[in-house]
Amino acid sequence: MTGYGIASFDSGNTKYTVEVKSLNSKFLELSLRLPKIFAEKEFQLRNDCSKLIERGKVNLSINTEQVSQSVKAAGIDKDLLKHYYNQLKSVSEELGEPTGNLLQLALGLPEVVKYEEDTISEDEWKAVEKTFQQAMAAFQDFRAQEGNVIEQEIKGRINTILKNLELVELEDPKRVPLIRERLNTFLAEAASREAIDQNRFEQELIYYIDKLDITEEKVRLKAHCEYFIETLKNADANGKKLGFISQEIGREINTLGSKANDANIQKLVVGMKEELEKIKEQLLNVL
Repeated sequence: MTGYGIASFDSGNTKYTVEVKSLNSKFLELSLRLPKIFAEKEFQLRNDCSKLIERGKVNLSINTEQVSQSVKAAGIDKDLLKHYYNQLKSVSEELGEPTGNLLQLALGLPEVVKYEEDTISEDEWKAVEKTFQQAMAAFQDFRAQEGNVIEQEIKGRINTILKNLELVELEDPKRVPLIRERLNTFLAEAASREAIDQNRFEQELIYYIDKLDITEEKVRLKAHCEYFIETLKNADANGKKLGFISQEIGREINTLGSKANDANIQKLVVGMKEELEKIKEQLLNVL
């Protein structure tokens, strides 16, 4: 699911900004963008992220902004500079070339000017770690708020399915008399009344109506919906479980629709399918 968190820390010389962003993904895909001074901390940061985030395409970045722009030069290696200068001078004299810029050339050669390596003190790292935790807390809070919105939407759609099921309950008793009437009309038009064996007709009618009975589907569909809402309330991550339950709900809705043989019930079933598809889309955002 999507998420965003940011926090900053100013050490006096450097400002550190930690930013965490995520998009939907079935698995945890972690990408880190760190300054060179945090290279040795990458493994620790990956572990911390893995413990706090279950899934998502996550980008973690730590940005540094130097408050002081002073160059951190340790100094010049004089012996090496003299060695380079003398060699350049000797070659220049042999070739008859001018020697006016030899010092500048020598200063640009490797290892002459040595810079201090960027490092971070243990106290600064602890402060950056705290900033990371603050950014992660903001990130988790963002996700929790989004999760609450998704939860309310999903509950509303499950309740819509249950309301449609109640309407199916009202329509269901009307089906048998209509089926009986249609069959009687058809037989009356196709053959004379005397040619019909009424006992056999009743037996066949009972068998046919039994095949169209949707009582079990209605009971199971209601049970699955109630179990879905119960699972949704659980504090644990249940995205996959909710996905499995939604599949069972879909099976019952499809069977109910195929057995109903009634236009009004079919319309209600179409409404249920529409709500279920929207639920499945939102479940991709649920952990």
